[in-house]
Amino acid sequence: MPSADMPKPASSDAAVLRTAFAGGRQTLGIEEELMLLDPETLDLAPVAADLLHALHGDTRFKGELPAAQIELITEPADTVALAGEAVRAARHRLARSCAGVALPAGAGMHPFAAGEGELSDDPKYAFARREYGPMAARQLVFGLHVHVRVPGAERALGVYNALRSYLPTLGALVANAPFYEGCPSGLASTRPKLSELLPRQGIPPKFDTMEELAAAHAFGRASGTFDAGAWWWELRLHPVHGTVEVRVADQPSTVADTVAVAAVTHSLVAALAQRLDSGESLPCHPTWAIAENRWLAARHGLAGDLLDLDTGERRNARELVRALIDSLRPVARDLRCETELEAAMRLSGRNGSERQLAAGDAHAAARELVALFLD
Repeated sequence: MPSADMPKPASSDAAVLRTAFAGGRQTLGIEEELMLLDPETLDLAPVAADLLHALHGDTRFKGELPAAQIELITEPADTVALAGEAVRAARHRLARSCAGVALPAGAGMHPFAAGEGELSDDPKYAFARREYGPMAARQLVFGLHVHVRVPGAERALGVYNALRSYLPTLGALVANAPFYEGCPSGLASTRPKLSELLPRQGIPPKFDTMEELAAAHAFGRASGTFDAGAWWWELRLHPVHGTVEVRVADQPSTVADTVAVAAVTHSLVAALAQRLDSGESLPCHPTWAIAENRWLAARHGLAGDLLDLDTGERRNARELVRALIDSLRPVARDLRCETELEAAMRLSGRNGSERQLAAGDAHAAARELVALFLD
């Protein structure tokens, strides 16, 4: 429960959250954080503002804190295939607008860019620039966010609490940031460790009730430090969209990989919701135990082990990911994303991190990221 000195939410705060999750279909949406590269050097190019102007108000795109990052957003879709088509069309639109100015690419981090980079001068990021200072300039990180609508507030909260345990498994599957400032970092994904320079990162806390979540949001408002939009954990209940938002993934390089991750996420969320509906009490593991797996996923990706969260036993990460995908096949059939789930099985054979390292060096990896952008 919230501590005694934590601001108590007005009764309307929890009611607003419940309203956001009331009714509707189980749709999904995708957000890609994409990097913009200089056509000559392939270094990060801080030209997002210019490109947004060239896109003439296309609402599928918006700026982010790094000046070399542009976000691609899809509308809610009924199937993963439809969401994937939207991603592909938007990537082609972005590539056309980038012609002669930049090259778009996807990865969790740029392979050889300097650790600090230029930030957007948009007034909405003024607080972040001021509060986080040099740490903000190090947030040259790019993630994939998958939103799945789960009708019913308590139902969504139950899915959220259980889904926390699967975050490292998803992170290992889509690890795609093995280089830092031109050298192998020794991590399959360096992005989670850089993200930790800012608050509210990593495995999110468990909440027993919507009132407790509303109290956390109220605490942030009272402190003047954050609002619900800056609740940056790798999983959150989105208070506006009424979605379970999974934010753990490095940005994939290809559309196919993005769609594969969306299929796993959509199927997993649906499977957990079905188990709740059947009356099952879902496991809810402690944050510290899940965080142990988060470190292992970041360090080794699919090439190492993950822990059984009940026993502590080590299990091969690649086999664990494949077992999860296999378990989701019946739900994927119902959701009409069997083909996309099969793409996730292929991704488990060689993920983005392994592909980048196989390219040879950081500059070769950057060239491959550009080549892969449109599959």
